[in-house]
Amino acid sequence: MNKVKTRNLLILVHLFLAAFLAPSFLMVGTTGALKLAGVEPSIEDIDLVLPADTQLDPDSPTLKEDIAAILAAQNIHLDIESIRSRDGSMTTRPTSRTFARINQTPDGLKASLHKPGLQYALMELHKGHGPAIFKTYQMIAGISLFLVIVGGLVVGLLAKVYRRKTIVSLALGSMAFLALGFVV
Repeated sequence: MNKVKTRNLLILVHLFLAAFLAPSFLMVGTTGALKLAGVEPSIEDIDLVLPADTQLDPDSPTLKEDIAAILAAQNIHLDIESIRSRDGSMTTRPTSRTFARINQTPDGLKASLHKPGLQYALMELHKGHGPAIFKTYQMIAGISLFLVIVGGLVVGLLAKVYRRKTIVSLALGSMAFLALGFVV
């Protein structure tokens, strides 16, 4: 394959991947910028009242089913994929949609339901706390982002008219990254 055909193929792949995954790239950039800017996401927290004798073993192999049963007794039915359990605090996942948290306290179990707003939900997706299928999508998006960037650089280096501009931009970007990230 000659340089022109190779470049045209790379441009086509580059454009397809960039356009197909643009929503994911925009989500990551937007949520990251909002977090760094200190914009707090909204989440509605609702306290749940559990019967006083409700017990839960955080080390139980059936923890997911046990929590689902406790919530079902409250007429709450969540799509629970997993449970994050740490130091007596158990959180249902995914947290990008309505989720529950149950804490073991000296006074017994304290439970709450959490309904995330759009920004909160997107930030949870960004952090990998969404549904399992979305995590797979994110891995594909990450690999694709790598390919889009490398493909764009290769296209810029293959085209004589863009080669110098690509090299200068890459050098400036690399210097800014290193200086701002590791020197300043």
